[in-house]
Amino acid sequence: MNTHLTTHPIARNAARTPAVSGAPIARARAALARRFSAVTTPDAGMSTVEYAVGTIAAAAFGAVLYTVVSGDSIPDALSGIIEQALNTSV
Repeated sequence: MNTHLTTHPIARNAARTPAVSGAPIARARAALARRFSAVTTPDAGMSTVEYAVGTIAAAAFGAVLYTVVSGDSIPDALSGIIEQALNTSV
């Protein structure tokens, strides 16, 4: 028989201390794991608000682009470039 374990103070006190139940710790670990997985799970797609903001931004960009292209400056600039290209001497 190993007398070292029976004479060691920690071994003697281990027999006197009540066993701590691991159930509360296991529940806390499980709750923490659920919270962590909920935070780290990526979204599958955009939400309705993101679709609405994206649609408004696309419509605004389209309106600005249409205004710029349909204005007088773009056709004048394009015709100036074409005239310059045709009038160059090679």
